[in-house]
Amino acid sequence: MRPTHPPIPVTILSGFLGAGKTTLLNQLVSQPDLADALVIINEFGEIPLDHMLVAHSTENMVMEMSSGCLCCNIRGDLVKTLRDITWRFSRQGQRQFRRVLIETTGLADPASIVHTLMTHSQVADRYRLDGIVTVLDMATGQHSLDHHSEAVKQAAMADCLLLAKPDLTTAEQRTDLYRRLDGINPAAPRWEIDHSHIDAAKLLDLGPFSTSGKVPDVEQWLNEEAYAEHETHHHEEHHHDHDINRHDDHIKAFCFAIDTPIPEDRLTAWIDELTAFIGSNILRVKGLLNVEGREHPLAIHGVQHVFHPPTPLPAWPSDDHRSRLVFITRDIDREVVEETLRSLHHPMPDRRDGP
Repeated sequence: MRPTHPPIPVTILSGFLGAGKTTLLNQLVSQPDLADALVIINEFGEIPLDHMLVAHSTENMVMEMSSGCLCCNIRGDLVKTLRDITWRFSRQGQRQFRRVLIETTGLADPASIVHTLMTHSQVADRYRLDGIVTVLDMATGQHSLDHHSEAVKQAAMADCLLLAKPDLTTAEQRTDLYRRLDGINPAAPRWEIDHSHIDAAKLLDLGPFSTSGKVPDVEQWLNEEAYAEHETHHHEEHHHDHDINRHDDHIKAFCFAIDTPIPEDRLTAWIDELTAFIGSNILRVKGLLNVEGREHPLAIHGVQHVFHPPTPLPAWPSDDHRSRLVFITRDIDREVVEETLRSLHHPMPDRRDGP
């Protein structure tokens, strides 16, 4: 029996070891916007959190998972937790939380949690990904990105990047880190957080859907302009044989625009082709699609080989009704994705990367 209530939004709080996730979490849950959030904490490999330190305006709605890392051997435990909390934290048949916040271990791969939310039969109908928030220590972030592929992946997959400890960072460190993040994830909003403080509202409703009654900011979610600007700049740097991003993180970010409506059967075939051939190297793909026979756009969202079913949106966010797709990939060039897009239309898509 399918649930009759809207899916519960889930925010994933990611970040490498020592970035300051727990300190951030303590101040986030004290704010009204997260007063009705249930927090799931994965303690594996880190200092356990004293739950008495988690201030909550209602009660300590905290589930601790300490038997392993969320991204590997206890995905079954995550499913069980998400399945059980709806009745464990209920009163007189009414669920006592409106959203879920998952704090992962510093070594966790966010993709595995996203896969669980999208595909598991006991979870996918009840929950939806609201956003991935990644915390990066500005003073040590370059070192983490240099030596740990997990840190690069966490940054690449983020819908929002929180840059912690700016007071411990030199101007040169800040400039270098920003340039590097331009190459890893050009579109994610970045917020520098002093003493791990940020308005919780900035971390919510990061996807194309909203539970707050306001119209979701689909343009901000897609933000293809940031990818186009990055591609143009990246092309210019290589043209001059000088790349300000001195690190090869194997991450590429790019966007496409398609002028004519897409036949729905070809869309399905394209998703199948994309996931079969290069799915494991697609960190994120987001799209706003104009599909033949539909008045309003479809939103698509994929992580590696898993795609959320295309979801109708209530309206176009602007007068631009072209299909728009943005990608963050690992070790995949733009031309490879372009080749798969040939199955949508015979003409090549608008490259949108300048002259």
